[in-house]
Amino acid sequence: MVKFANEKSVQEFKDLLGGLQKGDKKSKFKDRTDESSATQYFQFYGYLSQQQNMLQDYVRTTTFQRAILDNHGDFVGKVVLDVGAGSGILSFFAVQAGAKHVYAVEGSCMARYCSELIQHNKYQDKITVIKGMIEEVELPEQVDTIISEPMGYMLYNERMLETYIYARKWLKRGGKMFPSQGTLYLAPFSDEGLFQEVCNKANFWYQSFFYGVDLSKLRGEAYAEYLTQPIVDTFDPRHLVARPVKHSTNFLTDSEESLRDIHIDFTFYPHTASQVHGLAFWFDVSFEGSQKTVYLSTSPSEPLTHWYQVRCLIGTPLFCSAWAAYSW
Repeated sequence: MVKFANEKSVQEFKDLLGGLQKGDKKSKFKDRTDESSATQYFQFYGYLSQQQNMLQDYVRTTTFQRAILDNHGDFVGKVVLDVGAGSGILSFFAVQAGAKHVYAVEGSCMARYCSELIQHNKYQDKITVIKGMIEEVELPEQVDTIISEPMGYMLYNERMLETYIYARKWLKRGGKMFPSQGTLYLAPFSDEGLFQEVCNKANFWYQSFFYGVDLSKLRGEAYAEYLTQPIVDTFDPRHLVARPVKHSTNFLTDSEESLRDIHIDFTFYPHTASQVHGLAFWFDVSFEGSQKTVYLSTSPSEPLTHWYQVRCLIGTPLFCSAWAAYSW
């Protein structure tokens, strides 16, 4: 007799059996994502604590609600698709805005919790939860509006944007997507304190007599490793030494293929002579509704979100003259 530790384990076992019975048909998601990464991704978003982290992001949650409710004309009497529904919060917002019906597609075990919340709030006649990935499930009809929160760090991390764009196959001609467009910003920054902090971590490997062992042979490799790790935090925008360069993606028109290999031509003009220690990244998205355009920004000059900002250091600081052109 097989015993399971909890209901979550039972459901995961059922999902596995279901996949085997269907022959585990190859999907676009599986073509671009290795199995271990997918497993880790869905496990991460299957935790209520992670959903809480996103729900408690006041800027994120209130902006999504405002974008949907302020554009109720795109939801009243409409059929809506929620891609990567998670806890179902965006589906609830769509119903609050007057949606006729919402299909909430969720690939992780969070689908069960989403269903429980829907039942508890007596929205089961308005929201249907579909367990699975949008690349593999079938909807009973085309939709008028697609909603999702597909942004990762630096906008493109986690590759959820490709899934979001794939979902357009279910969108009626002239339909809306919330969000509609995303823009990544990158700018050079100067931060001697951060650079020294990271270098000091690598200096651990300078020791020539660590419990009788000479570690210095690995100092170069440790230094390179530390410098290749992106730093997710927030910073004073006064550390920026030039105007940012922008790279935009239109979720309504751009293809999945355009996100497979992203190249950004980067030239900057420092507004003052300074040492550049690396590049800083942040993003914003726009919700271009029929009645109003609403923006969500993760800029260092805006209120903090759970996305923070991201900085990448360079191995050797670059001394830059004011207003000279520098290309990366």
